[in-house]
Amino acid sequence: MAGFDYDLFVIGGGSGGVRAARIAAGEHGARVGLAEESRMGGTCVIRGCVPKKLMVFASAVPDALALGRDYGWEIPPSRFDWPTFRARLDAELDRLEAAYRGGLLNAGVTIHDARATVVDPHTVRLATGEIFTAKHILIATGGRPHVPENLGAPVMTSDDIFLLDRLPERLLIVGGGYIACEFAQVMAGLGVRVMQFYRGDQILRGFDDEARAMVADAIRGSGIDLRTGTDVTSLSRDDRGICVTCTDGRQAHFDAVVYATGRVPNTEGLGLQALGLTLGPKGQIPVDGWSQTAVPSIFAVGDVTDRMNLTPVAIREGHAFADTVFGARPWQADHHLVASAVFTRPELGAVGLTEAQAAERGPVEIYETAFRPMKTAFAGYPDRVMMKLVVDAMTRTVLGCHIVAPEAGEMIQLAGIAVKMGATKEDFDRTCAVHPTMAEELVTMRKLTRQHGVIAKG
Repeated sequence: MAGFDYDLFVIGGGSGGVRAARIAAGEHGARVGLAEESRMGGTCVIRGCVPKKLMVFASAVPDALALGRDYGWEIPPSRFDWPTFRARLDAELDRLEAAYRGGLLNAGVTIHDARATVVDPHTVRLATGEIFTAKHILIATGGRPHVPENLGAPVMTSDDIFLLDRLPERLLIVGGGYIACEFAQVMAGLGVRVMQFYRGDQILRGFDDEARAMVADAIRGSGIDLRTGTDVTSLSRDDRGICVTCTDGRQAHFDAVVYATGRVPNTEGLGLQALGLTLGPKGQIPVDGWSQTAVPSIFAVGDVTDRMNLTPVAIREGHAFADTVFGARPWQADHHLVASAVFTRPELGAVGLTEAQAAERGPVEIYETAFRPMKTAFAGYPDRVMMKLVVDAMTRTVLGCHIVAPEAGEMIQLAGIAVKMGATKEDFDRTCAVHPTMAEELVTMRKLTRQHGVIAKG
């Protein structure tokens, strides 16, 4: 690969780009340069999954304290100190960023702390004015929050929440996806008065309908004023804060408004169109199964491709790219049957088809259970959890698993292995339960709840 400054130049220091760079350089000996205009680690580490999950933990403490009292513990009154938490959060993110940077340097990657754009199929230009050539270029710039223009008053995104100097007393969150729902409960758990607008009929579009309804009930039960079928028509600022008018004509005042109405691929200004690349309607970079674009020397992984916007998927895509191009070990990231979780309270874990999706494909059987978990039932709480298996009526293969429960994210990771392997309902039935646990219900559901498209015998 002589004649180029690098064998690979990566634009973007998030999960996918870092993995690709580290594997290409550290395991396959490629000369790799990487440019990142912000902090190393990308959305997940710096302003997404990691800080969000730490805030989830913090926001769950009041419920844990209340439950402790019901279990007989004498717990003195307590309050949440945002500056203390924020300082610890910043320190943890600094540590993680240093670890990402150190991993790249140890692998032999040259880091450029600057924005990079593509000049031609083998050339990138940094904001510093430096120009580098590379045999291959990998775009891994991720996504960014989408906010409508001309709203009439300043609004925040999920990125901004981690940077607050103090918590607002009154907060409106606009959106019904996992980011909106998670942060609504996080902020409510930290003592903020929260209202949530979603223009659709039900939150968490794309997840199982029963699971969505159960999470919506839990959100309302945690004191959040969740209004579906509602959107913002205008925003303005006055001496009482941000005045919000919604679609039903009602008005309310808030100290802050967060828009969590989706994310878009971060491709603006990269110079890709000048190369002849036609971007998708959201600005995403079209790629094939090998993450290769229509320009043979340019590849893309992660959220910037809008294939499946999950951190572990971006990491797989980056690893597959590096092994294929530099390690003579070709393989493609598998986007089929990828488990996911929504970190609300309770959590929602899912893998495979929803009941509605499966019913459209052919005859299916549904096995489900809903019950009060032992931990909170003992204290007299009305909390309920749900577990559902969607089963192909002909092959008996489990097509989908859906869990709404505390620690559903942990459970769905393990259930995902079985579903990915093509386990049948009988495989689940043959598995002995671990008692007493919530997860044992996954292997003890014997009674058929309902069927779709199944013709009765006889």
